[in-house]
Amino acid sequence: MDMFWQLLVMGLAVGSIYGLIALGFVLIYKSSDAINFAQGEFVLVGSYVCLTLITSYQIPFLPALLLTLVFSAVLGWAVERVVLRPFIGVPVISMIMATIGLSSVMAGIVHLFWGTDTRVFPAIFPVQPLALGGVVVPQVYVWSLVTVLILLGLFTLFFKFSKLGIAMRATADDQQAALSMGISVKVIFAVTWAISAIVSSVGGVLLGNINGVNSSLALIGLKVLPVALLGGLDSIPGAIVGGFIIGVLETLAGGYLDPILGGGVKEVLPFVVLVLILMFKPYGLFGKREIERV
Repeated sequence: MDMFWQLLVMGLAVGSIYGLIALGFVLIYKSSDAINFAQGEFVLVGSYVCLTLITSYQIPFLPALLLTLVFSAVLGWAVERVVLRPFIGVPVISMIMATIGLSSVMAGIVHLFWGTDTRVFPAIFPVQPLALGGVVVPQVYVWSLVTVLILLGLFTLFFKFSKLGIAMRATADDQQAALSMGISVKVIFAVTWAISAIVSSVGGVLLGNINGVNSSLALIGLKVLPVALLGGLDSIPGAIVGGFIIGVLETLAGGYLDPILGGGVKEVLPFVVLVLILMFKPYGLFGKREIERV
C-alpha cells in the first residue's frame, strides 16, 4: 500500500506539471483556434536556458529562473510577432503548419547550441527524501507539486481579476466583441504566446530537475496534448484536471503494469484514456460544446 501512495504523490507532481504545460495549449487555442505544435520546444528551450545560466554563469537558481522567464516571455512575444502574426485572418490550418515548421527550427537551434547529450541540473531541491507517514517521496516531486499549485492559483487570480486577464478572456470568447470594446486583439495574442512560453519554461525546469534535460524533452509536447484534449481544449480548469488524471494514471501504470507487461504501457496509456473518454465526451471533460446552425 505504501507503494501506491508513493506513486500517487509522484503522479500528482508530474500531472501538475503536465497541466501547467497544457495551459499553454489552451491559451493559444482559445485566442486563435490553433494548436501550437512547438509547445514541446518551448519546454526544451526554457530548461536549457535555465540550466546554462546556473552551470555556465554560476547564477543562483531563483535569479536564473526569473531570467529564464523573462527570456521566455520575449521569445514567445517575438514568435507571435514575427512568425505567426502574418497568419491572422488566413485559415487556421496555415497557422498550425507554421507551428510545426517552428518546432523543427527551434529543435535544430537547440541541437546546434546544446547538442543531444543529457545534462543534469545541480541539486536545487533537498536530496534527502521526504517521509510522509510510511511513504518516502523524493523532495523534488513534492516541491514541484507545491510550485505548480501556487502558479496555477496565481494564474487563476490573474485571469479572473486582473484587467489584462479579463481582456484575454473576452478575446477568447469573441474577438469581434473584444475589438468593439477597444481591446487590442493583436496585443492579447502576443501576451498569450508570452504566457504560453513562460508556463512551458517552468514545466521544463521542473521536469529537468526530475529527469535531466536532453532533446527528447521536446516530446513532452505530444504527451501533454492529450492532457489538453482530455480536459477540453478550450478549458483552463480542464487542462489542470486532465494533467492530474494523466500524471497519476501514467505513474501507476509505470509502477504496476510495466513490470508485468515488459514496459511501454506508461507511454501508451495517456492516448488510450484519451480515446476512451472522447468516445463518450467528444469535447473533453470540460470542453464547450459548439453548435453550428446551417
